[in-house]
Amino acid sequence: MDDGSFTDETQRGEIESLISFAYGHLNETDDAEISVSFVDEEEIQEINRNYREKDAVTDVISFAMEDEDDNVIHEDAPRMLGDIIICTDRAKSQAEEYGHSYKRELMFLTLHGFLHLLGYDHMEADEEKEMNRLQDEILDAFGVTRED
Repeated sequence: MDDGSFTDETQRGEIESLISFAYGHLNETDDAEISVSFVDEEEIQEINRNYREKDAVTDVISFAMEDEDDNVIHEDAPRMLGDIIICTDRAKSQAEEYGHSYKRELMFLTLHGFLHLLGYDHMEADEEKEMNRLQDEILDAFGVTRED
């Protein structure tokens, strides 16, 4: 999916660093793998329609690989957390709308998707409050502000 035109090497490196930082910040210690892909509006709408039955463009979609009943395939294998798919077109427009940088929006969407992979959600008010708190806490600690 990522042909290199959606983000540059620096942005991809920063995203990888943020995910590693967030994982440690949440006191996760097992080796883990995730996939992060960058797509346009047409592709994310197709994914949203095919897998979530929502025929609309969205900013980020996460597909968690783990659930509460997961068994370890091999004791030395890393955790397979899942996939994060980010719509860069939507990230750019939201950055403008919210008055911050494209980098900040990419970092926020990545973290948001990552927290979903770890089981965080925002369907209930208390869950949303906790997820928002964690997003702000981690981005601040990592050094990503709304001014970035």
